[in-house]
Amino acid sequence: MAALDLIIFGASGDLSARKLFPALFQLERLNLLGDDLRIAAVARTQQSIDEFSPTLRDKMSSYMGKDSPSDDEWTSFTSRFSYLSVNFSEPDQYSKLREWLDDDRISLFYFATPPSLFAPICEHLSNTNCLAGDCRIVVEKPIGEDLQSSINVNETLAEYFDETSIYRIDHYLGKETVQNLLALRFANSFINSQWDNTCIDHIQITVGEMIGIEGRWSYYDKVGQLRDMVQNHLMQLMCLVAMEPPNSLRADSIRDEKVKIVRALRRIDEQSVSEKVVRGQYVNGWIRGTAVPGYLDEAGSEMDESDTETFIAIKAHIDNWRWSGVPFYLRTGKRLHEKVTEIVIQYKNLPHNIFGEGANIPNKLVIRLQPNEGIELSMVAKKQSLKERMSLQSHLLDLDFREGSDLERIPDAYERLFLDAIQGDQSLFVGREEIEESWRWCDQLIEACKHQNVPALPYHAGSWGPAKAEVLIEKDFRSWHA
Repeated sequence: MAALDLIIFGASGDLSARKLFPALFQLERLNLLGDDLRIAAVARTQQSIDEFSPTLRDKMSSYMGKDSPSDDEWTSFTSRFSYLSVNFSEPDQYSKLREWLDDDRISLFYFATPPSLFAPICEHLSNTNCLAGDCRIVVEKPIGEDLQSSINVNETLAEYFDETSIYRIDHYLGKETVQNLLALRFANSFINSQWDNTCIDHIQITVGEMIGIEGRWSYYDKVGQLRDMVQNHLMQLMCLVAMEPPNSLRADSIRDEKVKIVRALRRIDEQSVSEKVVRGQYVNGWIRGTAVPGYLDEAGSEMDESDTETFIAIKAHIDNWRWSGVPFYLRTGKRLHEKVTEIVIQYKNLPHNIFGEGANIPNKLVIRLQPNEGIELSMVAKKQSLKERMSLQSHLLDLDFREGSDLERIPDAYERLFLDAIQGDQSLFVGREEIEESWRWCDQLIEACKHQNVPALPYHAGSWGPAKAEVLIEKDFRSWHA
């Protein structure tokens, strides 16, 4: 493979210090970056590499803690670096990058910038002949704020890059546990053979956050939790849980199966939205003994009232042979009781119970993405007792990924995604069709909520959302896992 240059636009931003450079450093520490890989840190700030480097190290160390680089490691890592000061809106400033690039090497452009800058950066790169060689591009979400804006962003990228060279990141797909979904489903015959509506009662996907808006109020109030989380993260998790076995692990095979799931996802329209969707907005409350403000009292709040949801719960259905009649309960929110991302596979009760009343305990498979990555399977066994001849209880088979690994730490999602982008593997990146079909489904849901005036119900910070979210699942004689 040809030598590669990594060019990070927005290198002085929070995402770069919090996720991108720490991920690259961990790959360096594991000797997974090629010896000849070069990194161009591109940002607007006028400074030298000698000024940029210590500032970046301080920011990274505040996030990495005990994993922070030593002096020798930092010297080795930053020997790859160049710093280029470029005003992204000024085409003449891209000549600095043109001089730095080498057309005999692969150029991997990483846009850690707002989507509004995608078009001008691509245009200026093209006009200054920076796209002359073998080029790839990595872009962060959001890819649009609705279907039409998503199409516009994708059309802009397609004007300058082939689809096989576009890497759209959803960092959830880089998590070890998410990748393990493929192994769990398709490498275990006893699970694969029971992964359908004959054995599974329902599926829950929960993404709970304890944090609030974190200074993003003006941005978040235009977006809300549905656009921010459901359209991408929860949709991707649901697709991996529900998709048919791909022909191979190639990117196009996996993407084709995921697109089929989004297309089979039953539309939630004006007639069904009130029964299928619960929206919420947090008010003041307590999280782990600390008082936290409500959404409208957060720093940067510009309104006395807002209907933007910070919580949403959805009852969804996939209309195909495998999942007919199996509801998917999705929920995600900010300022919830716990930081947790998990997928719960609830199996059906046995059709005939020979152990007496109250002994029909269904199996449950829990896939934990955070905070403790792993898989739990609840199994039923006899209590060890002479007094009770055949009394049953549930036991957990717990597969902890940290304990089962020879690594001292579970790799961050960005480490996997960076490595795949460098190696040209798109299998964990999102395709254009997936994004646009997902927006088509979400747009209809959003319009239905507006038309039916589905309110954002108040819930106290530190709770699990509005009480109506409990009703959403309990009216079906089920309950949330946590």
